[in-house]
Amino acid sequence: MARFVLWGTYCSDALEKRTPFREEHLSRLGELKDAGRLITLGPTEGSTHVFGIFEAATHAEVKQLVEADIYWKQKIWTAVEIYPWIQAF
Repeated sequence: MARFVLWGTYCSDALEKRTPFREEHLSRLGELKDAGRLITLGPTEGSTHVFGIFEAATHAEVKQLVEADIYWKQKIWTAVEIYPWIQAF
């Protein structure tokens, strides 16, 4: 397994738009964390950007996990970039 860093952006009205989907989103993140796929994920202050660290076999697997998230499907996340990450410490 490799680690990948995710960096992305939220839509301009993210705090309001996410409300009906928040519980589904958080529940799924918990499942990914329990399965060892998600290390951490969350918004920057002001909810303008999202940052996360995933553990997966491939970049494509992380992309698939992101695209299956309700925040992506509902366009709450507007763009994401995924990078292989080497943890030094």
